[in-house]
Amino acid sequence: MANVKTAISLQQSLFEQIEVLAEELQISRSRLFALAVEAFIQHHQNEKLLKAINDAYDDLPDAGERSLRHKMRQQHRQLVEGQW
Repeated sequence: MANVKTAISLQQSLFEQIEVLAEELQISRSRLFALAVEAFIQHHQNEKLLKAINDAYDDLPDAGERSLRHKMRQQHRQLVEGQW
């Protein structure tokens, strides 16, 4: 896989934290940035998937539909009562 170089601007305090963490993890700053971006992308994809799942389940019956379903079940019970 080809590597691409890029330049970014950071606040000094953030850069210093990156330096410390990279040293603690014994990895290069470049590797730390790559890991951080990979984690961010994965998090973003998970958020999109969760939203899609929530949207799919967002069409649950409202109060009116639930009430109608309850009445229909009662009528059905009355129709079949004693048949089994």
